[in-house]
Amino acid sequence: MSSPRNHLSKEECLKRLAAENFKRLTLSFYRYVRIEKPREFRDQLFLEWDALGVFGRIYVAREGINAQLSVPEHNVEALKKCLNDREELRDLRLNWGLEHTESFYKLMIKVRPQIVTDGLPEDAYDLNNTGTHLNADQFNKALEDPNAVVVDMRNFYESRIGRFEDAICPDAPTFKEELPLVKEMLKGKEDKKILMYCTGGIRCEKASAYLKHQGFTDVSQLEGGVIKYVRDLREQKKDSKFLGKNFVFDERISETVTDDILTECDQCESKWDIYTNCSNASCNLLFIQCPACAEKWAGACSEPCREIAVMDLEDRRAFYARQTSTTYEVYKSRIRPSLKATKVRASQAL
Repeated sequence: MSSPRNHLSKEECLKRLAAENFKRLTLSFYRYVRIEKPREFRDQLFLEWDALGVFGRIYVAREGINAQLSVPEHNVEALKKCLNDREELRDLRLNWGLEHTESFYKLMIKVRPQIVTDGLPEDAYDLNNTGTHLNADQFNKALEDPNAVVVDMRNFYESRIGRFEDAICPDAPTFKEELPLVKEMLKGKEDKKILMYCTGGIRCEKASAYLKHQGFTDVSQLEGGVIKYVRDLREQKKDSKFLGKNFVFDERISETVTDDILTECDQCESKWDIYTNCSNASCNLLFIQCPACAEKWAGACSEPCREIAVMDLEDRRAFYARQTSTTYEVYKSRIRPSLKATKVRASQAL
């Protein structure tokens, strides 16, 4: 028997979303907990949450659950009851989003080997021995220690648009690649105070456990990640030491924390920090593009992609239909594009 899933197209889902006359709230949560039958667990969650109109992206594995959700405001209490009715999900800390614009348009629950892929053997860390959890005030106070080492456990493209001042931001596109890199960057600092942070806390659980297993003696992590940190400070009417935007993995792409702009447009290098995806659907490169370049390049990342993006709809569909592989030089760096240096001609791509 096949697992329940959403069979609607993206276009149909977006129409359904646009027709809603109620407010949605964005939240996230995670828990490392033993789930004996992930596939069965996943199917039950889908049926329960789909009935409540929940959208989102959720990963389930034997090691636990990692979830980002968009919930109809009038069904929030019903969702909480669903969670608390399951022993594995009882008394979860829910991380409410900083902004509640449209974040997801369908419900997607996937079973994976891990909820956060780390590429490590099972004996490389102990999740019962993680770093000390610090709330917003405690983390801010710890940041004042001149000997503390602050480590951003997110990917490069996340820290590019927002981070704590003077944080170590590893040059890695995935968490799996980041862990050994962080260990190497912190070599010789095993007795230093290590302060780790990520978006919602889940990556720091593994990262802090990994560093402690590697002999680091004073490891702390930001409880609930950047999302909870900013929300707590706003409730207390205190300033954030996290600057810029918080990258999120949904349709919003980022949430504004402060007005600081920490990076630049990938095409003209003017100050800008809003990500977009290339308007050529067969490319879909994630990059930063200012309004002037968006107009100049028709939302595309390069000349080959611009020529495709401005085609008539039928010509564009025909191009996509016959495309069997990626040939654009710019695709080789999907995280940090060198768009100004791209020399590929449109004729080579068409």
